[in-house]
Amino acid sequence: MARELLIFRHGKSDWNTGAEDDFQRPLAKRGRKAVKRMARWMRAQGLTPDHIVSSTAERARQTTLRFCRHAEIPESIVRWQEEIYLADVTTLLQVLAGYETGGRCMIVGHNPGLEDLAAYLSGSPIGDSGNSPPLPTAALARLSMPDDWSHLEPGCAELIGVTRPRELTA
Repeated sequence: MARELLIFRHGKSDWNTGAEDDFQRPLAKRGRKAVKRMARWMRAQGLTPDHIVSSTAERARQTTLRFCRHAEIPESIVRWQEEIYLADVTTLLQVLAGYETGGRCMIVGHNPGLEDLAAYLSGSPIGDSGNSPPLPTAALARLSMPDDWSHLEPGCAELIGVTRPRELTA
């Protein structure tokens, strides 16, 4: 199988929980439902990852664990990396460079970094979705990647598609 990167933005977070700071904000009910929907859809499409690297921020952590449960994949494939939280493209490229094994890798994190990563890798913005961001919460960008991730150049990947939870039927 060719190498693929799945860029998965965390689900919608809850701003009214009394969390101490942004890092501690959990998923909102809407976010939990969207992650469940995306996980089941991805499993049905045969798009489950071989490896997951996730931000340790609470909303990303909950997204990742919920994804694993509903996609029916083991949590043991998850590698937690704090530096993904609010990371820029340079940091995200450094994280990806650590994945030398083939297959499909999913990164779970935050905007604007994830949108910027998808645009950098594909060589162009990931599309206009009207009034919402190109990669809204719980959305997935899928890219066909080169084999060597040690030095990823702009435009080195092909954007296969972007899937948003609101586009899926219940």
